[in-house]
Amino acid sequence: MDYLCVVAAGGVGVGVLLLIFSPLLLASLIKNTTTTLNRLLLRSRKLLQLAYLARSSSSFFLPTSIACLFAFYKNRRRLLHWYTDLLVRSPTHTIVLHRLGAPRTIVTANPSNVEYILKSNFPNYPKGKPFTDLLGDFLGFGIFNVDGEMWTIQRKLASHEFTTKSLREFVVKILEDEVHSRLIPILRDAADNGLILDMQEVLRSFAFDTICRVSIGMDPGCLNLSSPPPPLALAFDAASGISAMRGAAPIFAVWKLKRALNLGMEKELKDAVKLVHGCVDEMIRSKRESMDGKLESGRDLLSRFLEAGMDDEVVRDMVISFLMAGRDTTSAAVTWLLWLLTGHREAEQQVVEEVSSIITAGGGGGTMGFDNLKEMNYVTACLNESMRLYPPVVWDSKHAANDDVLPDGTRVRRGNRVTYFPYGMGRMEALWGKDCLEFRPERWLDGGGGVARVSPFKFPVFQAGPRVCLGKEMAFIQMKYLVASVLTRFELLPVRHDPPVFVPLLTAHMAGGFNVRVRRRTSS
Repeated sequence: MDYLCVVAAGGVGVGVLLLIFSPLLLASLIKNTTTTLNRLLLRSRKLLQLAYLARSSSSFFLPTSIACLFAFYKNRRRLLHWYTDLLVRSPTHTIVLHRLGAPRTIVTANPSNVEYILKSNFPNYPKGKPFTDLLGDFLGFGIFNVDGEMWTIQRKLASHEFTTKSLREFVVKILEDEVHSRLIPILRDAADNGLILDMQEVLRSFAFDTICRVSIGMDPGCLNLSSPPPPLALAFDAASGISAMRGAAPIFAVWKLKRALNLGMEKELKDAVKLVHGCVDEMIRSKRESMDGKLESGRDLLSRFLEAGMDDEVVRDMVISFLMAGRDTTSAAVTWLLWLLTGHREAEQQVVEEVSSIITAGGGGGTMGFDNLKEMNYVTACLNESMRLYPPVVWDSKHAANDDVLPDGTRVRRGNRVTYFPYGMGRMEALWGKDCLEFRPERWLDGGGGVARVSPFKFPVFQAGPRVCLGKEMAFIQMKYLVASVLTRFELLPVRHDPPVFVPLLTAHMAGGFNVRVRRRTSS
């Protein structure tokens, strides 16, 4: 007998819902998941009523009208809101879910648990095989998808490179070139000719051009909007999107079966990965030939990794990890901030005034260097507040190596999936106060106008502990440079005024894009 249960845990009672499948129904489910689940919704109401166990008045429960896979399937298009609602209702802000074909899953928005998972008992919570299986075809043995010694070696190498002054200067130089030679002309043309731009797509193209130049020394030219997107960028989109959909599948056996049979989206993923790997492999070969033992000033990450003597396949997987992270996370954060500021013009004006005063005081003919960017505290506050409400990565999972107990009393079994949930944490009144759903950058400033120190376990958008994001400083350099460059020159006017839909994949995006009209900013 196969069964599925959903449990909400909070240190008090639990409610359990059971759903029974016959072998024939399960076989049909694997063959055609969507069709079968739709039929299941119509046929299983009486079964769900019979399967629901009596609850006690002291217990904390999931909604009584849905059960198990039924619950997950019903909420599949609103998982973020569903999880957040459950976490808010849980006394310890932790829930436990059981799904057919998936590990027992603990989801937490409790900072004490997050610190325990990411730092205090870090060795017990690696990524784990279930996670690495999801992304393994795409990311291979890259730093974001490995544990143990392989992670340690890559971490040490990347940590050294990301802290060098030469890399920071290299990044700022590329940003300056991309902004002035490509981004500003596009915005100026849109303003002068009344064009509508999808700023989300413009920023994603900008980010991919930038991260490719920083990581592999190659310019894909995505911001050339008159030309079709390059195959590498399209393949990246396909590979990351399909990999993310694996994690959202109600039953993991479905995508694994499709992969084995090379069917549907799994075939698309295989083709996309082959293209990405082929492109990067060719760049590695070309880079080795061009380097020929020579040292280059302002070198890209690929050159630095190759010089360290790493194997070509490992270098390829590391570079792909950085390309994926550098493309979508920063562009998503800036997209949501620019949208938020269109509804908070006073905050936008403060951004403009801060940037203008720092550039004027710094001299240099209006250019922005690393030191100028560090002084932009209000811009930093706006970015933090935007990422609190709309984190580029909405959740992150580990898998327990051994049995354990979290600080809030939740029991963890070996092999359990343990997920912390930045999206839900940003909407917790217990963490951020009664105005937790409001955009208020001032919550990130201290009394002297500097950036307030906030625990990374309360705000884990860059992870924390040993796996804290190596590219955090680089990400803020890019995001602040973009925000400052755009808003001091232009005003963005959204075409639509209804709130956009937040869609989580490997990194979150805005459904339907962020379509705007552009107007040149006039000095007051």
